[in-house]
Amino acid sequence: MHGWLPVVVQVLAFVALVTAIGWRTRRWRLVWLPWSAVIGVMLTVGAYWYTETAGVADDSNPAPQTLWVWIALSGIAVGVLVSGWRDAQWWRRAVALAAVPLCALCAGLALNVWTGYFPTVQTAWSQLTAGPLPDQTDQVTVKAMQRTHTIPIKGSVVPVDIPDTASGFKHRGEFVYLPPAWYATDPAPALPTVMMIGGEFNTPADWMRAGNAIKILDDFAAAHHGVAPVVVFVDPGGAFNNDTECVNGSRGQSADHLTRDVVPYIRANFGVSAAAANWGVVGWSMGGTCAVDLAVMHPDMFSAFEDIAGDLAPNSGNQAQTVARLFGGNSAAYASFDPSTVITRHGPYRGVQGWFDVNGPVPGSGTGKPNDQAIAASTLCSLASTSGIDCAVVNQPGNHDWPFASTAFATALPWMAGAIGTPGVPPVALPGGPPAPPPSAAMVEKTAAG
Repeated sequence: MHGWLPVVVQVLAFVALVTAIGWRTRRWRLVWLPWSAVIGVMLTVGAYWYTETAGVADDSNPAPQTLWVWIALSGIAVGVLVSGWRDAQWWRRAVALAAVPLCALCAGLALNVWTGYFPTVQTAWSQLTAGPLPDQTDQVTVKAMQRTHTIPIKGSVVPVDIPDTASGFKHRGEFVYLPPAWYATDPAPALPTVMMIGGEFNTPADWMRAGNAIKILDDFAAAHHGVAPVVVFVDPGGAFNNDTECVNGSRGQSADHLTRDVVPYIRANFGVSAAAANWGVVGWSMGGTCAVDLAVMHPDMFSAFEDIAGDLAPNSGNQAQTVARLFGGNSAAYASFDPSTVITRHGPYRGVQGWFDVNGPVPGSGTGKPNDQAIAASTLCSLASTSGIDCAVVNQPGNHDWPFASTAFATALPWMAGAIGTPGVPPVALPGGPPAPPPSAAMVEKTAAG
């Protein structure tokens, strides 16, 4: 949410806080107002400590100064409300009560400008009120439509409760996008599948609400006679603030959930292709790191990945902090999920492709100083290329936020759909790479039949 809304709310919050403080008595100015300021400082220090220890911010993506200012002012507003309540007139009490949520809202808006988590007011309202997702329906309805070959104009989003039998990982409800072409036959056609993974702080619906994924998929399907990949929106964390980096570790067996719970469930319940050549994985930020990791660790399961502004390796602070926080101090366990180590140990790959998106200059381009994600993408793509993985690093304008992730996904979707063999979608060359090979005879035959 950019534009006039944050400015208006900030002005209202500032005016309310100044009015709530007032001039009052000398004791108020010398004792209680400084006490309120101490609360603001302590709250800000605590928030800064959390972002640093949790690995939320880094040098390439620092928190904006306005976030710390409004966190401090929120603490001051609380102090003013509590300490000044007894002696304040009724109208000043009302203003002081209003100043607290207004300042907190300003802090939230500053946080959102940083992350792009809520691109619009409507997105924020839908998320906070748990409103229905775009195209959402239920499994009973889609099965009934499939039996009668009722093909919808748009795809369908189906909530699923995937058993954690293999992983034991406690997760939230996940979602599956079914394109119109899925309804054409019963049993369903063996369509390709894409796994979608969100950022460090996430819900399984983030790609659909903040990342606009459903509209992107619906538009793609509409341009391809209703055909698009089946897409599964997964839960890698189990809770909003549980940063697992999609590994098996002290924060849960997230990797096992994605590979041993989700993949078999989707194959068994939605009739998708089981071949690795027909599976891809897309992720943003933390999810981008996950996408690379899953593809290089499981080339028998995934053949294409899109890493949107991911890191060089699982990241929860610096490397020592990451090993301690995610792996309980086990360096060998960390190495087993480090993409560079995995690629080196694996040796040559066959039939794996990767697309790296960065929102800053690429190393060696001479257009400016690259950020950490650009360095990570360049490093991983260079190493992957020497091991047989076709890849490209694509620079696009934007910030490290959901609007950038949405644009990156929309740009790469034609490539991803072609790479995993979506019927009727021709292969698309990676940017800067050699021309894509022509469709196989089997694909041409399948397209003609469809």
